[in-house]
Amino acid sequence: MITRNPCIANIKAGYLFPEIAKRRREYAAAHPEAKLISLGVGNTTEPILPHIDRGLVEGARQLGTIEGYSGYSDEGLLSLRERISMVFYKGEFGTDEIFISDGAKCDIGRLQLLFGAGTSVTVQDPSYPVYVDGSVLIGAAGVWSGMGYTGITYLPCTAENDYFPNLSLLPPNGLIYFCSPNNPTGAVVNREQLTALVEAAKKTGSIIIFDAAYSEYIRDSKLPKTIFEIEGAKTCAIEVNSFSKPAGFTGVRLGWSVVPQALSYAGGERVNADWNRICGTIFNGASNIAQAGGLAALEPEGLAEIRELSDFYLGNAKLIRSALQSLHISCVGGDNSPYIWARFPGRDSWEVFAEILDKCQVITTPGSGFGPAGQSFIRFSAFGHRADVEEACERLVQRLQ
Repeated sequence: MITRNPCIANIKAGYLFPEIAKRRREYAAAHPEAKLISLGVGNTTEPILPHIDRGLVEGARQLGTIEGYSGYSDEGLLSLRERISMVFYKGEFGTDEIFISDGAKCDIGRLQLLFGAGTSVTVQDPSYPVYVDGSVLIGAAGVWSGMGYTGITYLPCTAENDYFPNLSLLPPNGLIYFCSPNNPTGAVVNREQLTALVEAAKKTGSIIIFDAAYSEYIRDSKLPKTIFEIEGAKTCAIEVNSFSKPAGFTGVRLGWSVVPQALSYAGGERVNADWNRICGTIFNGASNIAQAGGLAALEPEGLAEIRELSDFYLGNAKLIRSALQSLHISCVGGDNSPYIWARFPGRDSWEVFAEILDKCQVITTPGSGFGPAGQSFIRFSAFGHRADVEEACERLVQRLQ
């Protein structure tokens, strides 16, 4: 009989969000009268706005006609790749450098397959779990040690270093996963910090996987929305992005990656060519209906709706942050990001999660689930209906005094 994949055996039991869902079910079963409100998982809640929705509907309608039917499109529709280049990158990338996908999370998984088990991995700590868990699944990381996985370099991002890591700790010739606006902390790197990251990657011979999935929540014009605003980034970075959080496509599934032609391995081979091969081998492209919605989202009316929707969630974030600050709880994020990172010094994150659940019937996310540096923190998500967020904030203020 075939033996179990040792990489799956190495992964820590209980992916963070299913574990939260399990504890929510258990609490609901024990307290059937409780009205639970989630400020936890980062899943959007509001309907897709009209112009973008019409794009999805029209995309589906066209597939029912001879003229409008289309099949596989491994790299994505040419028109969508052109529009992404113009809207987000000022036309600086050719369509052969932009690859349409079914979401940033899926791209991150395939990128780990691209670089393989022999590549060292560095992550911000705390960080989005898929960077670490995906590295374990591909064999690029070892076993859980209680304070992280062996084989992964964790760069602490804490209040003490303004949530930007010590880049002198970077190992040579590896992958660097970096997210801004950050999930979970909500922190956003400034131009000087991002320039330092690019320079450090070039110096160490590393490649940055830059996750910009929350870039459309940035309201401070001084903060960079893409790593390619930084000179030299085309030679050391790949960017992934998504329609999920700005356009409400969490259930539609549409994203993209940018792999510059200037990005090469140590031997001079182009990373772009290998990524094209990976996409063509194990992926048949994003849904053509989703891509039609993406095209609508990048029209002027769609971009206005993206701004409207992200403004709504930022309004939720402002309410949550204000409630926490009224309790004298130190927190960051919520201004250029839909996440608020709240500090509970000296306390276990799951203990705080349980207290908020028990006292307030509010679901949050324990910071320790994002990495060792997340211990004693809680992530609050602004993705929720306004009335629910307002009620949750009232409960927090009244019951956590």
